[in-house]
Amino acid sequence: MQLFTIGVNHTTAPISIRENVAFTDANLRHALGDLTAKSAAEAAILSTCNRTEIYAQSNSPEYIVNWLADYHRLDLNKVQPYTYMLSNQDAVKHAFRVASGLDSMVLGEPQILGQFKQSVKIAQDAGTLGTMLHKLFQRTFEVAKEVRTNTDIGANSISMAAAAVKLAQRIFGDISGQKVLFIGAGEMIELCADHFAAQKPKSMAIANRTLERGNDLAEKIGGLGVNTQAILLNDLPERFAEFDIVITSTASQLPIVGLGMVERAVKARKHRPIFMVDLAVPRDIEPEVAALDDVFLYTVDDLAQVVNDGMVNRQEAAVNAEMIVQTRVDHFMQWLAKRDAVPTIKALRDQAEATRQAELTKAIKLIQKGEAPEKVLEALSNALTNKFLHAPSHALNQAHGDEHAKLENILKQLYQIKN
Repeated sequence: MQLFTIGVNHTTAPISIRENVAFTDANLRHALGDLTAKSAAEAAILSTCNRTEIYAQSNSPEYIVNWLADYHRLDLNKVQPYTYMLSNQDAVKHAFRVASGLDSMVLGEPQILGQFKQSVKIAQDAGTLGTMLHKLFQRTFEVAKEVRTNTDIGANSISMAAAAVKLAQRIFGDISGQKVLFIGAGEMIELCADHFAAQKPKSMAIANRTLERGNDLAEKIGGLGVNTQAILLNDLPERFAEFDIVITSTASQLPIVGLGMVERAVKARKHRPIFMVDLAVPRDIEPEVAALDDVFLYTVDDLAQVVNDGMVNRQEAAVNAEMIVQTRVDHFMQWLAKRDAVPTIKALRDQAEATRQAELTKAIKLIQKGEAPEKVLEALSNALTNKFLHAPSHALNQAHGDEHAKLENILKQLYQIKN
């Protein structure tokens, strides 16, 4: 079996594809169990708004691509063209680069590392990590820490949340007079709420499936000096028209904000603009909303230009980061090669032990018969020496030409023969 990374990301697939192969934390455990039962010996799945990647030990990457399509009930031909399949060294390098922020839409962004660690924890809890993947991810997080510590890859990096604020300011200028709605109450929404709260908008609201989680976040944001309330998702149709800025990021598999809801809101607002950012994958807002007048809808893919501010400095740091990654990849592959040699080493030791035991048994019998111990030990040492050296001596005698010279050099190296 080999190590593989199979996936799609923001560079290979549009959001319309990524949202169809995404996993939520809630269904990851089941997915991992299904994957390891059918197509892989070990597995972990990283699923974010920008990527879905499967790290696995398997006989074939094609098995895993087929599984991915089957699990999501998709036509394989619609998924495969957007999928990358990396093996062994390339798979290791990819993992290191992803965790270090070198493969992100926002070069150097730190959020991916936390998402990666959470995915690995879920796989560990699900029992789908073995020796190879456990070691890979241990090294992956060590490399990410080294990159962050020894380079400026994260300097001047602007997050998706900060980018959303910048875009809102382009539409409204000073957003202190605007009402902001956040749909969801997860990590991304909390990050966005912090950034918008710093701009002191007129008010903020958290819409969530349960008031408890929404109230917790509203109370936290309210502590920053912004009037904030929690509402239920079920109340959105009646209240949607109140808000000038809408930021959404949930784990819903179906859109929460439909075309009809937004059309009614635009009419009620008498064409006052609505700025909307959909950070969810799958999308929370129906794509058709983007075609409405007075609506400015952005997805994660639309934020690329804004988040790339300060790119020049980070690209210079990325050069140093790539050097660190390559060095650590070489080290990991050396460990992997040694691991592959373990069965051979064990077989060699087992064979030597069997020979030792056989000769020792003979020696004990001779001593029990009254043979002089000195003669028995001499015979034992001669027998062991002859048997241990028979195979390499015979191989060297049978070799000819370049093969003989090559084998002779190997034997000198193995037995540390100086001349």
